[in-house]
Amino acid sequence: YTCLEQSGQAQNSQEVTMKKIVLTGGGTAGHVTPNIALLPRLKELGYEIHYIGSYDGIEKKLIEQCGIPYYGISSGKLRRYFDWKNFSDPFKVIKGYGQARALLRKLKPDVLFSKGGFVSVPVVMAAKHRKIPAVIHESDITPGLANKLAIPNASKVCCNFPETLKYLPSDKAVLTGSPIRQELLSGSRTNGLSYCKFQSGKPVIMVIGGSSGSQFINEVVRSLLPELLKNYQVLHLCGKGNLDSSLNNTNGYAQFEYANTELKDMFALADIVVSRAGANAICELLALRKPNILIPLSAHASRGDQILNARSFERQGFSMVIEEEQLNDVILLDAIQKLFQDRKKYVSAMEQSQQFNSVETVVQLLEGLCSQIPR
Repeated sequence: YTCLEQSGQAQNSQEVTMKKIVLTGGGTAGHVTPNIALLPRLKELGYEIHYIGSYDGIEKKLIEQCGIPYYGISSGKLRRYFDWKNFSDPFKVIKGYGQARALLRKLKPDVLFSKGGFVSVPVVMAAKHRKIPAVIHESDITPGLANKLAIPNASKVCCNFPETLKYLPSDKAVLTGSPIRQELLSGSRTNGLSYCKFQSGKPVIMVIGGSSGSQFINEVVRSLLPELLKNYQVLHLCGKGNLDSSLNNTNGYAQFEYANTELKDMFALADIVVSRAGANAICELLALRKPNILIPLSAHASRGDQILNARSFERQGFSMVIEEEQLNDVILLDAIQKLFQDRKKYVSAMEQSQQFNSVETVVQLLEGLCSQIPR
């Protein structure tokens, strides 16, 4: 993901004291994109915005593209399994805590917003030491280790799923959904057709394998192309290094490693979506009202959070779910056909969701904490 058109200007220029906020989070794009989604509204409200992340994490490039001052600190990963780095990384965390305290003393923010990841832990702890209120966001149903460590130091904890509330302190928990980049809501189907070289009268399946792609999903989808292309066109985001040159000239099939500014037009083009079940990705599908099939990352390759995310969306009527262990071409083809036939039912369920304006809900929490600070 990259930052799209984040150039909003502050409108509260008559304020004597500009409000300040520090954002933090890193490790994956999912720990950064909700922060990016907040930027236009924060700028509109007149906030001076700073970002604390790791020295060379993915967050550094993404935030610098947005023109936000960026500060790197030492970051260590906290692992649940044996690794020799477990002996050295605690010292990195301690160093990062000291660096975060110094930065917060210098920047003097009114409030902190954390999207998680291990780099955020020393920042949230340093904010507590500096008596700076912190709002943290948990994307998955069950809090990850980094947020578990951060929650005692936070003023409020935002979450995506109703099921998450029981894992959080009742006086801190707020169901917000995930902040979505508003530009995703303004895509053009016409532009998407032109970009993919598709015809206008045939429905489009969008396949998203996650930020690094999924070789298994790619293989299953490509094996189905002869059958799928009879009735659909296929837009395939297959991940870096996963293009298949033998399919370059296949009519009705467009493959890309990833999408940047054109992502909004791709979403506008899609009639249904096949996707991994990362929390931010599925919240985007909810906001865009896209009927979807979720194929969560296997529990063998993760802590099982994507499976829980997907099952929650299934219970709420937003998604169909195929677990990776059950995935094959016959099952996927049948699911696609059923989803397309029933797509209006899924759109209707998503339209009933209360999680439709997450950016404003989160910003109101931040504003409320700022208003409690004497000026």
